[in-house]
Amino acid sequence: MNHSKAPKWAGWLATATGLLNRRTLTLAGAALLTGACAVVPKSDAPATTAPPPPAPEPSATALPTDSGRHRIALLVPMSGETAPVGQAIANATTMALLDTNADNLRITTYDTSTGIEAAARQAIADGNKLILGPLMADAVPAVQSTARAAGVPVIAFSNDTSVASADVFVMGHNPEQAIRRSVEFARARGATRFAALLPEGDYGTRSASALGNALRDFGGVLARKESYARGNTSILSAAQRLRAAGGYDAVLIADSARLGIEAADELQRGQGPRTRIIGTELWSGETVLARAASMEGAIFAAVSDQRYKRFAESYETRFGTKPYRIATLGYDAVLLTLRVAREWRVGSPFPKGELYDRGGFLGVDGPFRFARNGIVERALEVREVRGGDVVAVDPAPTGFGKQ
Repeated sequence: MNHSKAPKWAGWLATATGLLNRRTLTLAGAALLTGACAVVPKSDAPATTAPPPPAPEPSATALPTDSGRHRIALLVPMSGETAPVGQAIANATTMALLDTNADNLRITTYDTSTGIEAAARQAIADGNKLILGPLMADAVPAVQSTARAAGVPVIAFSNDTSVASADVFVMGHNPEQAIRRSVEFARARGATRFAALLPEGDYGTRSASALGNALRDFGGVLARKESYARGNTSILSAAQRLRAAGGYDAVLIADSARLGIEAADELQRGQGPRTRIIGTELWSGETVLARAASMEGAIFAAVSDQRYKRFAESYETRFGTKPYRIATLGYDAVLLTLRVAREWRVGSPFPKGELYDRGGFLGVDGPFRFARNGIVERALEVREVRGGDVVAVDPAPTGFGKQ
């Protein structure tokens, strides 16, 4: 497979956003293709009167002296159950380097499945000045404690906004912004009384808070909410209770498309006016929504898939498999780093202040920027299930502008 030729669609990166240097750059060789780094074997001088000792095993993360490239650590699972997701993110970072012909970054992958603290310590010991990852929110504290002491910022792929801080930037797509965008749209379409079906646990709690904040800002009344335990038929019971109570014209279902359809089937029973169903970012890419009659008119907000389709095609051509949707976070993290690297001297601390650029950055998932609290803000579109299809009914903003 030829990895050296960038796909035609990658040209928008350089011309539309100014993310890349204008000069033609050379790839860093096979080290970039593997997402790891060159190995420098250790050596010991042999004794004069005895045979030399056995050569020690080379370090998997030993880095050569490198004065021309920034050292970036990628912390993702590369073994165990979540290895396919970690590999997809690692592939996407490689793909970003190839597509942009970047030779000023050295990205080294560290397997978090073998121990998150050990991976973080090794990343710092190897001289990396920025950490991309980890994937899960519960791994962030261990990475942060090690990285903070070294003055190394972390760009996490989690969508849990509670782990964001001055030195941890949360890049994942989060339900709070999707719900806010959808409620704003529903209010403009005349919805006034809202209800919610919320799973027990963190996601349900965050969704309830997001709905309350959106209603406070855009108007509307929270008429009723029902919670349920995931993994069984509790969502049907909750939907039945909600339908029996009535008194609402829109219902937020904060769960997967499959469970959302089950709940919507129950909510739409009867001959009364149809209820406006609202989903979350979890519904993005779920074509099953278009085949469910109960979902007609349902809305949800998500990042635009316009660029993702081209990304996925290029990814499959290179790696022979379809990417996980989250892989774009790895790709966009590299674009972000390249942008910052224009004014970043090799060997110096990562200039995290550049992440607060109010004009934002442009990636596969569209425009994004970080607020001072470390939480990513994304430009989202609103989609509607309509006539057997899922269509964009309110496009995402094309940027943020300087503020």
